[in-house]
Amino acid sequence: MTDTTHTPGADGGDALVTAFNAVGADYIFCSSGSEWAPVWESLARRHRDGLPCPQYLDLTHETVAVGMATGYGLIERRPQGVLLHAAPGLLQGSMAVHGALLAGVPMVVSSSESTTYGDGPGQDPGGQWYRNLSIVGGPHQIAQPFTKWSNEAASVHTLPTMVTRAAELAWRAPAGPAYLNVPLEILLEEWDGREAKPIVKPGSTHSSPEEVDPVAQLIREAKNPVVVTETAGREAGGFEALVAFAEAWNIPVVEPDSAVCGNFPRTHPLHAGSDIGPWMDEADLILLVNCRAPFYPPSRRPSKATVVVIDEVPQRPHIAYQVLFADRYLEGNVANTLRQLAKRAKDLDETAVAVRVAAQEARFAAEQTAITQAETKAEGAEGAEGIDPVLVAATLRKLLDGTNGIVVDETITHSRVVKRHVQTADPDSYFYVQGGLGQGIAVALGVKLAARERPVVLTIGDGAFTYNPVIQSYDASKAYELPLLIVVFNNRVYKSMNLNHRRFYPEGAAADTGEWLGTDLHRLPRLAAFAEPFGMHTETVDAPEALAPALERALKAVAEGTTAVVDVLVTR
Repeated sequence: MTDTTHTPGADGGDALVTAFNAVGADYIFCSSGSEWAPVWESLARRHRDGLPCPQYLDLTHETVAVGMATGYGLIERRPQGVLLHAAPGLLQGSMAVHGALLAGVPMVVSSSESTTYGDGPGQDPGGQWYRNLSIVGGPHQIAQPFTKWSNEAASVHTLPTMVTRAAELAWRAPAGPAYLNVPLEILLEEWDGREAKPIVKPGSTHSSPEEVDPVAQLIREAKNPVVVTETAGREAGGFEALVAFAEAWNIPVVEPDSAVCGNFPRTHPLHAGSDIGPWMDEADLILLVNCRAPFYPPSRRPSKATVVVIDEVPQRPHIAYQVLFADRYLEGNVANTLRQLAKRAKDLDETAVAVRVAAQEARFAAEQTAITQAETKAEGAEGAEGIDPVLVAATLRKLLDGTNGIVVDETITHSRVVKRHVQTADPDSYFYVQGGLGQGIAVALGVKLAARERPVVLTIGDGAFTYNPVIQSYDASKAYELPLLIVVFNNRVYKSMNLNHRRFYPEGAAADTGEWLGTDLHRLPRLAAFAEPFGMHTETVDAPEALAPALERALKAVAEGTTAVVDVLVTR
């Protein structure tokens, strides 16, 4: 046994807190369960004695705990600790854990069960484990499909190192959540004080010059290349590296509808919109930069383009079906690879570059004209009840200009409008919530926790809003002083459900009778009112002329430290 200094009274709760401290977790996001008393006692002792420990957040819903860890990790990109209650808590939080997997956010998620059910020596764990809470095979079996790694801590003596291993696995590409089941008996067991070694940031991987040089030559020879990216901006330095690469080679950048973060300034002349369609037949070289699912349907193959995939882990293990049509892979760190390629932008065919630059200038000008026309039309809309969603997004853009704001988006039918008209242009300024509706407020709170000095705006549909644990999210916002601006695009309908019904059965019985089931939200009260008991700023807006003043008042309230909810009736 390793020699160590024994800490009197230390138990598995201390071991777990010490381990989270060693992995560099700033926070423990906890949705409370009775098994975490050893952790709470350890934290109380550390607070009393002035010892270091992560900051503990006492949250009242599993989705809030995991979602906040996700939002925080989107900005900080380091593993945090998440504690859920037993298997039921893990099941409740599973959608958000899956969202963290899709978002590539590292975290260590733990829950706990009894292993003795009251028949072992020591303290009585309680009858709830025997009667109600335990799962055959343990909760780590449940977590396996939606985490990078799932295991059980078998001993208090290996618990700190197991947490270290979980954090190191979570942090490495592809980053994502790791799960560790920590039985209650281990939390209560005496611990000898052996601490885990602090972990360090993963080393970066590099594509070799022998791999990069041929790709640089392909770019040099290409007449009509294009970059397609979904998540380049999620990597540290990826946003800036992609801008430098695109400018060095004068290559347009497409962010398809599947893009889930800001990867390239939407105001940049090389931004080529969100439609990859025109490039499928025209491009002779497609560079897929952190693009896991570029073509839809997956069998839709580019007609003549060579496809180069630039991605540290291009074949994602958690994706059930993935088609890239790759001709070459560059599998080093994306930012490093892009910087290497930018340095090789020499001996270019100036005539070919001039042709594609002129084409992109025309394309960009046409898109800016289309955006202006759409916004002018939205401003002048008359007769319809409510406000055109284009006007809502454009107004937000104008009000956020120069504020270094961050937009977290949980809209569905309005997501294209938000991206196109809010037009974020800076690193870490736009994130789309992944993995299922109902996490948006929590993710936005986590983003705010990591970026307290920046205004954070959540754009959300009324249907998505009702999936969120609203009360618990507002509680977290108020308790931890995390003010948000929440803008609800309220069309009083589950629009995506209705669109699919109409698409699948255009001449069906519902089209004939008008009986559209599963879609109507008119029966809900207006959604801003739910924030009133928390003393938050609320606005309900039904007319275009009231929109800008309402949003200005709301942003002022947020700047003064109060969450503001603006429920906007939209026309579609």
